[in-house]
Amino acid sequence: MRMVVACLLAWLAMRDLRERRLPTRAVAAIAVLFPIDALLIGMPIAEMAIHLAVGVLILLVGIALFAARMLGGGDAKLAAAIFLWAGMTEFMPALTLISVIGTVVGIISFATRHLSPDAEQRGLRRWLALFSGARGVPYGVALALGGGTAIVLPAALALAVR
Repeated sequence: MRMVVACLLAWLAMRDLRERRLPTRAVAAIAVLFPIDALLIGMPIAEMAIHLAVGVLILLVGIALFAARMLGGGDAKLAAAIFLWAGMTEFMPALTLISVIGTVVGIISFATRHLSPDAEQRGLRRWLALFSGARGVPYGVALALGGGTAIVLPAALALAVR
């Protein structure tokens, strides 16, 4: 299940780079997969409720940031879906990874703000132009990479230990 989420997050990251859009249906699918995964692994209902509370709290923070024009609506929804998966146990690792990757994405976006993704670019310039801050910062990339790592890595490590 988590690998499906990882694939959806990778697709969303690419979509955000190209179009600066995070489709609600894909984000909703990530959120809907959480209770299915939680039931399959036998997560207690009380712990599921904590995950839900964390997701709702992050959604409220995201809505406030969206209202202040500091975050896109898709980013707010994606952050809520990611932190629904993270819960309290993976909250700080997810937040740290998203923040570090987001800082790198922000620096690249600032540095490439004069590159046009519509112009004919080749090689590295073509990829860097996708990050161009002229169209806004593709923060969905940081959410997807950092959040995806925080969601998938603990489960992968747990399987490796068994």
